[in-house]
Amino acid sequence: MVLKTPTSLQELKFNVPVPYKLHVDRDLLSWTKKKLALARYPEEQTDFAESNWAQGAKVSRVKELADFWRDEYRWEDEEERLNAAFNHFIVKVDVPGYGSLVLHYVHHRSTNTSAMPLLFSHGWPGSFVEAARIVQPLTQPESAGDPSFHFVAPSIPGFGFSPAPTKSGVGPEVVARAYKILMTDVLHYPRFVTQGGDFGSFITRSIAIQFPQLVRGQHLNMFPVPPPTFTSAPLAYLRWCFAAVTYSDFERQALAVRENFEKDQSGYLELQKTRPQTLGFALGDSPIGLLAWFLEKFHDWGDVYEAFSDTDIITLVMMHWIQGATPGLRFYREAFGSSKREAEKTFETYLSVPTGVSMYTKEQLHVSQLHDAPPLELFPLGGTNNTFKCPRDWAAQAANIQYWREYEHGGHFSSLERPDLFVKDVRTFFSSTTVLKSFHGN
Repeated sequence: MVLKTPTSLQELKFNVPVPYKLHVDRDLLSWTKKKLALARYPEEQTDFAESNWAQGAKVSRVKELADFWRDEYRWEDEEERLNAAFNHFIVKVDVPGYGSLVLHYVHHRSTNTSAMPLLFSHGWPGSFVEAARIVQPLTQPESAGDPSFHFVAPSIPGFGFSPAPTKSGVGPEVVARAYKILMTDVLHYPRFVTQGGDFGSFITRSIAIQFPQLVRGQHLNMFPVPPPTFTSAPLAYLRWCFAAVTYSDFERQALAVRENFEKDQSGYLELQKTRPQTLGFALGDSPIGLLAWFLEKFHDWGDVYEAFSDTDIITLVMMHWIQGATPGLRFYREAFGSSKREAEKTFETYLSVPTGVSMYTKEQLHVSQLHDAPPLELFPLGGTNNTFKCPRDWAAQAANIQYWREYEHGGHFSSLERPDLFVKDVRTFFSSTTVLKSFHGN
């Protein structure tokens, strides 16, 4: 599918933003409803309870949401809501080492002239929509004593309303360069702070690696750092060896889930990073297929399910449906492909930039096998669960950790599930003395 834009992409001038209103081809909406009406569903096996998602997305829930999408959901209403909630723009940038890319982004300036510019980077299966519940309190706080931010949230090329790249090579490093141009050359912010989760965590790290003089603080809600080795972090490694007695419950759960994730939940990752285009034929042509593919992730990675209305779920799916799903899948190959390992490398480099981390109980880890692991069977950790959280001393191998919070409620989509905690942590960390000194220093 080709996005409709207010001006021809060929007519866009480099670094000149154009105001944008979201608009999805009405023919696509009609065609989608016809597809939903013709859907064929698998049969559930009788020995799996309704609450048992071990085989994947539950047929009853997928059908319920598909019926809602077909009969009740109105993208036109969501389009109006998102156009009212965000200030949208598109801009063409010339990325060193790649070439031309067009970015969709939202930009909200605070009325506080001393506000910090904050770059919010989303991931998969997310989009800029993940900022819907945080942009207002971060830019226009109710209390005069709360810090405020100039808020910028771009869409990864191929996600939502950023046109898909026409040639390969757009991974975290190229996107980081594009975002840097957006912040400095388009929006004219000479320095800024960053926030990221999922793919956004890799992009966020890559910006700081490539442009350390620009990033004055970073906050992450996913930290997929490799485990410690005796060489890289001997004390962290030894504490890991005796995790059964040295780790907190939160940390022990972090180790227990790694095996569960790799054995039971990582199939999507292997497929998307190796053969995204083949999968794209199915998910890009079937709204039911894409819905089920995403719904499983919302179920397994989410924690505060009541935060997602049926409308919220379909809108999140729509952000990938409008471009046929494949561009978002291809980003996995670019990020995790064995030849480049772009994503993994961003967490194998130590960064001195002040770093804050918020760990939520249902966060997942997408990469970093537990290679060189100690003989953990000598120190049994108990059962498994559906979470992965990185211990702080693992994270300290790769970052100057100045702020660390662990939460027993919340998941992968923390800005939607727990916007209260998300906003609180962003405000607290970026207003800390360490970050303020970094931001206002030379």
